[in-house]
Amino acid sequence: QVQLVEFGGGLVQAGESLRLSCLASGMIFRINDMAWYRQAPGKQRQLVARITRGGVIIYATSVKGRFTISRSNAQNTVYLQMNSLLPEDTGVYYCNADHQSQLGSPVNYWGQGTQVTVSS
Repeated sequence: QVQLVEFGGGLVQAGESLRLSCLASGMIFRINDMAWYRQAPGKQRQLVARITRGGVIIYATSVKGRFTISRSNAQNTVYLQMNSLLPEDTGVYYCNADHQSQLGSPVNYWGQGTQVTVSS
């Protein structure tokens, strides 16, 4: 079993910054892709950014140029630096990770989510 715990959410004003962190722990063999998703009130959960183990990154169009995803493979941690925050960035941010066990079977895990609220 792998657990994902997010840190760093909060309430900020538009234009400010936040940094989210997600730490994976437990019986870890190899974590491949890691990602951040968000779910705004009344909307579906959507991808914000994804990073492969090798560092290949994709961003949602709405956050390009404002958000930066990064990771530490040694520390099984993924980060999301969020700058120039907008009210529409408000939502619950979830960490997601693809774990490959020693037997090779992949399992996808989710964190419990952290609330980000951006006031105008």
